Amino acid sequence: MRSSILRCLVATKSSTIHPTPPQFHQLYSTHFPYDPNSKPKRHKYPPFYDPYGPRLPPSEKILQLADRISSLSPDELILLGPLLQHRLKHPKLQKISSEGLGVGVHPGSAPKEEEEKKVEKTAFDVKLEKFDAAAKIKVIKEVRAFTNLGLKEAKELVEKAPVLLKQGITKEEADGIIEKIKAAGGVAVME
Repeated sequence: MRSSILRCLVATKSSTIHPTPPQFHQLYSTHFPYDPNSKPKRHKYPPFYDPYGPRLPPSEKILQLADRISSLSPDELILLGPLLQHRLKHPKLQKISSEGLGVGVHPGSAPKEEEEKKVEKTAFDVKLEKFDAAAKIKVIKEVRAFTNLGLKEAKELVEKAPVLLKQGITKEEADGIIEKIKAAGGVAVME
């Protein structure tokens, strides 16, 4: 009796300590021994992959249409695309701008740069280039008139010549300021 109890204890301890997973027997079957000389199986693949599966061969009407389209001249082919798009009521494709994507220079981007250069400038800057020493006080008075600066600030500004006097003004205003400075004895330019 004592030996049967010991056998039961040993059996329960061994099964609780080292349980064998049920997957082991299914994955690693011992029924077929591994043959190291066996070669891997070769599967036959189709000559090309068709994700939609096998298709029926095209009908005679489709073959004739393909022959007629392939016999068209390049000029006629160019007209065929928009006509089919209109007849089939497909939406017109919109061009996507690559501006700001950092893609690089494209051959079609050169005309855009020329158009940008043709755009007329609307904001101008007036720069005091130089002035006569005898007319310094008159130039300071003119600078004070259109800059709303104090006497000290206007004097310091004029003495720093060449210096920007006013920025972002219209062409008419810039011309007026240049004429006034010229009359006072200074030389100003528009930028």
